[in-house]
Amino acid sequence: MPQSRKIIIDTDPGQDDAVAILLALGSSELEIVGISAVAGNVPLKLTEKNARKICELAGRPDIKVYAGAIRPLMRELVTAEEVHGKTGLNGPQLPEPAMKLQDQYAVDFIVETLMGEESGTITLCALGPLTNIALALIREPRIAPRIKEIVLMGGGFFEGGNVTPTAEFNIYVDPQAADVVFKSGIPIVMMPLDVTHKALTTAKRTQTFRALGTKVGTATAEMLEFFERFDEEKYGTDGGPLHDPCVIAYLLKPDLFKGRNCNVSVETSSELTMGMTVIDWWGVTKRPKNAMVMRDIDHDAFFALLVERLGRL
Repeated sequence: MPQSRKIIIDTDPGQDDAVAILLALGSSELEIVGISAVAGNVPLKLTEKNARKICELAGRPDIKVYAGAIRPLMRELVTAEEVHGKTGLNGPQLPEPAMKLQDQYAVDFIVETLMGEESGTITLCALGPLTNIALALIREPRIAPRIKEIVLMGGGFFEGGNVTPTAEFNIYVDPQAADVVFKSGIPIVMMPLDVTHKALTTAKRTQTFRALGTKVGTATAEMLEFFERFDEEKYGTDGGPLHDPCVIAYLLKPDLFKGRNCNVSVETSSELTMGMTVIDWWGVTKRPKNAMVMRDIDHDAFFALLVERLGRL
């Protein structure tokens, strides 16, 4: 059996973050070295708790969860309770977690892990604002060449933004952190709204999770039914985009996605377009290519993968 791929999941759960974590936990190809929580969809005290709730739901209280940045680098925290509910995981009734939150600060955990593990063996899976990762890069620049790659959900270009006309939520919350990450020279794979808006949780797909007949399947269906209502009303679609699991799905089956290498620059000075990811899709500048930007997804195969792997839990 091939060696499993070591990952750190940096996250702000969030129902779609939760499904991404469950997908990773259901996949033996991946070894979760730890989960670092960041403030984003809801404040940090809820995101770190939600990460632990999801690990316990999956029967994996052995996973280490660390709390990180309580706010963005330079701006006030913007949250998304209107999408995710007051807890961030509205939908199912999940018990308070019994598993312990790790004492170590998440940024220190990221730095220590990357400096301690063999270079090029750790992938960072960024499902929320990039504050923790930027702080780690600022604190210890030597980690940059040691990271295998960063696979992140964030940004948009052809689809515009989902929190402002030009900015996607994860990048908008901490554009300065995103700027640090995109300028780091680390290999980046980017899952923008352009691809995640093609991964819709239709009513039929949500029912497939419920039909698993397991605690995980039922909780996932309940999370998605709550989560999708906001985007259904906003976009007029059957179901809402399932953003963050695209990150984990790419690690498992990269052929599900198609994109191209581009330069991605983050707007950090204009309030009108703050957090916009300026993607040079057509190569009209001489700026160096710094990210593989995905634009297309085999959405049927993506959901089949989700159901199969969550069915293992």
